[in-house]
Amino acid sequence: MSIHALSRAAVLGLAMALSSTASAQTLSDRSPTVRAMMTDSYSFQLGDLRITALSDGTVPQDLHELLMDTTQSEVDLLLQQSFLQNPVEASINVYLIEDGARRILVDTGAGQLFGPGFGGRLLDGLEAIGIEPADITDILITHVHTDHTGGLVADGQPVFPNATVHVGAPDTDFFLDPSNAEKTGYAIQYFDEAAKTIGVADKAGQVAPFSGTETVLPGIVATIHPGHTPGSAFYKVTSKGESIVFVGDIVHVAAVQFPEPRITIAYDVSPEQARSVRMEAFDDIAGSRQLIAAPHLPFPGVGHIRAEEDEAFGWYPMEYRNRIDN
Repeated sequence: MSIHALSRAAVLGLAMALSSTASAQTLSDRSPTVRAMMTDSYSFQLGDLRITALSDGTVPQDLHELLMDTTQSEVDLLLQQSFLQNPVEASINVYLIEDGARRILVDTGAGQLFGPGFGGRLLDGLEAIGIEPADITDILITHVHTDHTGGLVADGQPVFPNATVHVGAPDTDFFLDPSNAEKTGYAIQYFDEAAKTIGVADKAGQVAPFSGTETVLPGIVATIHPGHTPGSAFYKVTSKGESIVFVGDIVHVAAVQFPEPRITIAYDVSPEQARSVRMEAFDDIAGSRQLIAAPHLPFPGVGHIRAEEDEAFGWYPMEYRNRIDN
């Protein structure tokens, strides 16, 4: 894929998220019904931890423009098999981990940066479950893209004043140096937005970068998996013999990239590395029956991967529970 194609597709993808009211109306018109949206959250127990998935909203994605190493006809066929059609809605999932002493966010959603109606619902979700921004002690950033760091700031100021922001050092090194846009051909908008998000947190003294594999908090091990971005990170959280891995953007479209994990997306800084990371991670996760959480799978984005025939994989959401244990 050419540098020009990467930049053009990336810009078009975000343009979908920043589309006009008329475009949004078009999407609404083809829906069977239009319903009022409520704040979505879903909590479950992992050992001694309470984990809550929070929806920051969804954004439309034109997969014909964004997906690489495929064809429009292949994409449409895969979507049809999952009863979907292009464009698709991508979830922006954020996760809250509570251990009694800390309140830890995994990513922060898009904040104000995608415009009204497209993401930016994290603070509403936290308020609905009785959490104030000042209550957040730590934030685990899977990578520096805007839909994961936009919620760090509002009106140019830090939103979570008491939080330490853990992030892979290769990402801050890359995105906070705008000369890397020209060096790599990666769209300059990502560097401009990084300065407004992780850059603000960095200037406020909140950022704690890590490299390689590191225990960033008790029971939480971070590992760097470069590809989607240079410092993309997994966070493995363990309590009482149970674990979950927050995998970041190794997968964007379940209907396409589980059956065909070779397919990449224009948001990848290094598509070849991103593909390799995805395929290796899918193998490992499926083989170990590891519970994972992914920010762009349909809410709440928590479940398991299973290896299937012909190097394909399947996605199996976690069991839904809605009862009080006695």
